[in-house]
Amino acid sequence: MVNTRIADLEEFAFARLTALLADLEPPTGGVDLSVGDPKGAPPDWLAGILTEHAQGWRSYPPPAGTPALRHAITAWIERRFQVDLDPERHVLPVAGTKEGLHLLASVVVDATKAAARPVVLMPNPLYQVYLGGAVMAGAEPVALPATKENGFLPDLDAIPDAVLARTQLCYLCSPANPQGTVASLAYWAKALELARRHDFVLVADECYSEIYHDAPPPSALEAATASGSLDRLVVFNSLSKRSNAAGLRVGFMAGDPALIAPTLKVRRYGAATIPLPIQAAATALWQDETHVQAIRADYTAKIDRALALLDGRAGAFRPPAGFFLWLDVGDGEAAARRLFAATGSKVVPGRYLAMADARGHTPGDRYVRIALVHDQATTEAALVRALPYLAGPAATD
Repeated sequence: MVNTRIADLEEFAFARLTALLADLEPPTGGVDLSVGDPKGAPPDWLAGILTEHAQGWRSYPPPAGTPALRHAITAWIERRFQVDLDPERHVLPVAGTKEGLHLLASVVVDATKAAARPVVLMPNPLYQVYLGGAVMAGAEPVALPATKENGFLPDLDAIPDAVLARTQLCYLCSPANPQGTVASLAYWAKALELARRHDFVLVADECYSEIYHDAPPPSALEAATASGSLDRLVVFNSLSKRSNAAGLRVGFMAGDPALIAPTLKVRRYGAATIPLPIQAAATALWQDETHVQAIRADYTAKIDRALALLDGRAGAFRPPAGFFLWLDVGDGEAAARRLFAATGSKVVPGRYLAMADARGHTPGDRYVRIALVHDQATTEAALVRALPYLAGPAATD
């Protein structure tokens, strides 16, 4: 009656967190630091654009996005990465990258291509949508450890040839969620060469690319351009983090037109389309950088203050990008419970953002992820209250 693959899916991270904390009675005044949900305001002119285009609520929106939105996206890509794309062939707006990342697995994975079960590679820890897409497409998810020892980026040279022979899709994330690590242009070039040599699709999830604290992260699109081809590459990006506009649900996929076209075909059957007023608002957001600079500066200031408060405890390090802290607290689940019971604040155990090995261990077991998404005062106050419970005895276990 129900697809049996659903049984292979763990509960999503935040459902697991709710269950972990269900028996506790926290004090009032806690802050949710678990979800990467930007609390800052989008540009104040955004509401006016939605109102100006209110007549669009009466019409079905085009699944491929409006020409204006596609042109705004390709123009932004050209300004940011010096990559020239065709808005008619190389770009597809999606209703948030979560939808597109999940859907692409069903477009790409083909169990009839080989006798053995196809493989989908993904970093570990990971954005759980990669796992969901792989499982529901009937593939075997294979985790690539992204740990302190390898700089929090999967070691591409360590993937066994037997696994690569079955691989049909590989998700990589840069800047990484949760660690904020940035893949170099050489890393993207190696990943792309591997995809072409072994005939699989490379997905570059770059949704945190604009929340950087030093040098702007490169894009896999730059590596593809240097190689002379977009073959086997799809890049995802979003307005959610860049513009404090997660509720708009607007992102895009860009790259190989041989992958864009079939994805659009499948989206026409069942995916959510972006309402026309929201597409107009998204067009304006991709055309403006002033608000992004302010948002970026705010996150950098919060990272600076958080690191000063932590003062090296719990293995705190400066992420090159993103708005998360990835803290080694010895036991992430125990620390999350301890913090919630004492302060009412929530953090997500790193275990819930990772795949377990045969022994039941994950690269996130010792960690918690803290999202610095609230305003400066709220974030600082929550961190001050959290310090005794996150950087106490468990941090030295």
